[in-house]
Amino acid sequence: MAEITNQNKNQNQNQDINQLLKVRRDKLAELQAAGRDPFAITRYDVTVHSTDVKEHYEDWEGKEVTIAGRMMSRRIMGKASFCNVQDLKGNIQCYVARDSIGEDSYKDFKKLDIGDIIGIQGTVFTTKTGEISIHASELTLLSKSLQILPEKYHGLTNTDMRYRQRYVDLIMNEDVKKTFVMRSRIISSIRRYLDGLGFLEVETPMLVSNAGGAAARPFETHYNALDEDVKLRISLELYLKRLIVGGMERVYEIGRVFRNEGLDTRHNPEFTLMELYQAYTDYHGMMDLTENMFRHVAQEVCGTAVITYSGVEIDLGKPFERLTMIDAIKKYTGIDFEEIRTTEEAKKLADEKEVHYEARHTRGDIINLFFEEFVEEHLIQPTFIMDHPVEVSPLTKRKPDKPELVERFELFIYAREMCNAYSELNDPIDQRARFAAQEAAFAAGDEEANHTDEDFLNALEIGMPPTGGIGYGIDRLVMLLTDSPAIRDVIFFPTMKSLEK
Repeated sequence: MAEITNQNKNQNQNQDINQLLKVRRDKLAELQAAGRDPFAITRYDVTVHSTDVKEHYEDWEGKEVTIAGRMMSRRIMGKASFCNVQDLKGNIQCYVARDSIGEDSYKDFKKLDIGDIIGIQGTVFTTKTGEISIHASELTLLSKSLQILPEKYHGLTNTDMRYRQRYVDLIMNEDVKKTFVMRSRIISSIRRYLDGLGFLEVETPMLVSNAGGAAARPFETHYNALDEDVKLRISLELYLKRLIVGGMERVYEIGRVFRNEGLDTRHNPEFTLMELYQAYTDYHGMMDLTENMFRHVAQEVCGTAVITYSGVEIDLGKPFERLTMIDAIKKYTGIDFEEIRTTEEAKKLADEKEVHYEARHTRGDIINLFFEEFVEEHLIQPTFIMDHPVEVSPLTKRKPDKPELVERFELFIYAREMCNAYSELNDPIDQRARFAAQEAAFAAGDEEANHTDEDFLNALEIGMPPTGGIGYGIDRLVMLLTDSPAIRDVIFFPTMKSLEK
């Protein structure tokens, strides 16, 4: 019985919504029949935004302004009414009186719907209750909303729908808009910082024959004009290094990369990566640059180097801790891999500690697995983890005194990898051997292994100077600085499974 009642309730709700939608379309048809089609308007000159008026009231009081935005609420009170208009920067109350805008315009105003986009010209003043407002002298309907916005006080709360209909999410949830404004400011701050250090922003191909530079499965497509299968890039590395070979000593790129992997709170198959390369420096230089840049961007965008993420205070102002991977494992587990020198010993220890590994894995792979299993969760404050095993770093220069390790670091904050950096491998003979090892790993079943890139090897044979390189997950940095729990919260249009048709 209850199920039948719910079905009847849903049917009634659908009928009510359909009737409301029909009323909106009828209003539009009436306007168009009268020669006042709002969609025929091509321009409206805005002189100020809502927040500008509120924050600098002394400059605007008594002056005429023109604003435009979406009508989010309205109170009809006989011959005079109030409405609230939301624009890019915020919202402002507007006082609409019949005697000020004319009787016909006032009738039109009363026929407007919540969600309609309007332009208002009027004078800035303060109401008796102390609210900064605009006294309208002219009102123009600029676009008719034919859909119904979610109920104001509850907003758009369905998470799946928020991601699918980001345009509604931005309208109904002010914090969401603030997050994306901050995202833009973060990226602009990064650009200014790097430009100030003499870096050049460049662009490299997205469609490539060999998707290298990272351990990830690529997306594949077909190039009709060339009749060739190509891949979407998984990193920016190999082309940026070609530019270093060509004498472009400091380069960076901020762009989309595509990895055919899973989705979770920290991963989206299509994401924004920044990579930069600097000639004549090493991974220590990259550490210094990273620490200074994170601190600078936080200070510039957030106004402080001490931020809060998920209720935890993160101090970007203090010197970042620097630990080797082996020392970090020893610090948090007591296990010293300096005393475990063979793959057999490492696998025996992994069995004892119930760390899963594959038959092809060597000592270096198992060191990395121990780090992921037992250490990452402890790295809340900014920490550089250095000197990775060569097995998990195919493009990195070996440490001269410990050739089984490489000059690499990852920065962890709140137990999340924020960036990955190398003293770049510039020995073409060693690089060819590393590619061969990667080809063998691919043949053994590792679908994320790199393939040999002959043109890149040719570039290295031309000669690449000692170089430091680094890759940053821009989305994760935005998550950190905006206190956003999931990567989908900082990507306008995250990857979503298609709805059933």
